[in-house]
Amino acid sequence: TEEEEEACDSAEDSEPLALANYVILANVRYASFSVDFLRSLFSRTLGLSPGEKVLDELTLDGVARYILSGKCKNIICMVGAGISTSAGIPDFRSPGTGLYANLQKYNLPYPEAIFQIDYFKIHPEPFFALARELYPGQFKPTVCHYFMRMLKDKGLLTRSFSQNIDTLERVAGLEGEDLIEAHGTFHTSHCVSFLCRKEYSMDWMKNKIFSEDIPKCDSCGSLVKPDIVFFGENLPDRFFTSMKMDFPRCDLLIIMGTSLQVQPFASLSEFGMGLIGFGGGMDFDSDKAYRDVAHLSTCDDGCMALAELLGWKEELEQMVKREHALIDSRDVKKKDEANQNSKSTGAEAGKTDKTA
Repeated sequence: TEEEEEACDSAEDSEPLALANYVILANVRYASFSVDFLRSLFSRTLGLSPGEKVLDELTLDGVARYILSGKCKNIICMVGAGISTSAGIPDFRSPGTGLYANLQKYNLPYPEAIFQIDYFKIHPEPFFALARELYPGQFKPTVCHYFMRMLKDKGLLTRSFSQNIDTLERVAGLEGEDLIEAHGTFHTSHCVSFLCRKEYSMDWMKNKIFSEDIPKCDSCGSLVKPDIVFFGENLPDRFFTSMKMDFPRCDLLIIMGTSLQVQPFASLSEFGMGLIGFGGGMDFDSDKAYRDVAHLSTCDDGCMALAELLGWKEELEQMVKREHALIDSRDVKKKDEANQNSKSTGAEAGKTDKTA
């Protein structure tokens, strides 16, 4: 379109940021927006001119002082699989340990096929077998997840844009309006038939997956798939509507656990007011650097370091300890209830046998 052609011309003048090679969660195709259009959007709406400085120092200390100054009121977080690895969830592409390096048992034609929509419709078994291993509810949120929760509680979090499908942001306390799950979620599922699209709950899908049944729609008999974004599918509409609303008023963009090599995420960062990369591998040492900060550490260590500079460290540590204890207590309660139900069922069966 004419608008996209103008966006391309505008994008040629922009200076892309150097980003970390840390974690890539997934690749997606999207139809409605080109990368150049996104770049043009942010260059226009943010209205940033080269050389504009908001930090007094390009360090984590400088970022902390900016947050505490009262001038930083709208923080956006963009996160990927790297924020969940300390919870025990593998990332996707790390050599040797990443998910794609350990899928041989599924006899896939290529690793990414397990998240390819056309392959899934013919061979759904590998995906649902993998889903049993990675299903939400088996892991606890990390320090990084609770740091975002703390930003929310302090009224500083505009939104978290997540590439993850593990729902740990929700478990940590981010709710619907706080969160854009760009690559979808296990929270809901839908029939894959365009003529049906019946919705199913997380509990319904969980029961199907752990009973080793291939989920089929009870209305039309088609496959039912969790609402995670596969290769060949579009991103949720909320991703695009929220980015147009959120980024023009963004004061600080915090990026954690992703290399931002996946579009359209990669374009979102290029015009942020401030950029922190927790996870390592960044190169922000050029002579032109004026607003972007790289803090090289694990995601959890980086969040804890920033929390300490903000005077929030003890509060964050207590939150993690308290919330993990609540999760453990709920798990114990569920196991006790399950055992009790099992005993009751066994007792009823015994009475039936004696009566017979």
